[in-house]
Amino acid sequence: MKPTLDPVLVAAVLVLGFAAVIGFTDNFVRVIAAEAGLWQFHVTRTLMILAMLALVARPLGLNMRPKRLGAVVARSALHGVALMIYFGSLAFLPVAQVAAGLFTAPIFVLLLSRFVYGHSIGIVRILAVGIGFLGVGLVLGRDAIAGLSLPALMPVVAGAFYAMGNIATREWCAEETTETLTMGFFAGIGCFGLIGLTFLALFPVAVPEGTAGFVARGWVWPSAAFYWWTFVQAAGSMIAVAMLMRAYQIAEASRVSVFEYMNLPLAAFWGWALWSEQLGLWAVLGMVLITLAGAMIALRAHQSTEPSPTA
Repeated sequence: MKPTLDPVLVAAVLVLGFAAVIGFTDNFVRVIAAEAGLWQFHVTRTLMILAMLALVARPLGLNMRPKRLGAVVARSALHGVALMIYFGSLAFLPVAQVAAGLFTAPIFVLLLSRFVYGHSIGIVRILAVGIGFLGVGLVLGRDAIAGLSLPALMPVVAGAFYAMGNIATREWCAEETTETLTMGFFAGIGCFGLIGLTFLALFPVAVPEGTAGFVARGWVWPSAAFYWWTFVQAAGSMIAVAMLMRAYQIAEASRVSVFEYMNLPLAAFWGWALWSEQLGLWAVLGMVLITLAGAMIALRAHQSTEPSPTA
């Protein structure tokens, strides 16, 4: 009988690929933010991605017709809300603090998986999430946990919505194709972008110069550089998110979510490689802990008795 790969190990490789691609492309958001706004960026990127999916759908035999439209729309809405809160929080909070809030998602995944869906989580996964979150704190530094206030809690709310979307990927949408979920993910974000552009057109606000005006900026006529880097973002994001969606389809969310901690060290690597950004000793130690958290889950993967929905 032909041996089958463990779905958790396959998911780990997929999430690693996702983190490597996203870590690269997200480093160029600062270039986009210098002249255009968040909402225009999301609308433009979504249009590019939908166009690319339309071009490759027939040659690759892609099936983007949802089997459960309501489930796909609901899941896309959860992820869309999470990312809009995340990016919106950047307008009034340090990047480190916002990122730390979003990376509480694996904790919410663990809690929801156990108390809502009744999945067994085990001591290893509990320890892995704790170690990974400690690593995130070390990477981000003291600013990540400073300022306990209502605005400071908004990124944590984003983490909760992101966790619900990740769980929904498997619990509600396991039978959907990866391309369907990828299209739904970006279409949802694009809709939020349209809402933001409409709001700013009706109720314009003062916009600071450069990257400081990223969230408050409405529609502008950007340069060719904006379209190029948005295209790079679109192509990279489409491939990366497809890998992430597939990972959450084939393995339990509470296992896969721990691997997402690899986003931070890989983003930091690209920051060093592209912009010569340096990391301190505590940040390096944090990356070691993040890697350890993922390894703990991967090494226990063979003990999982849960079958893959695509088996």
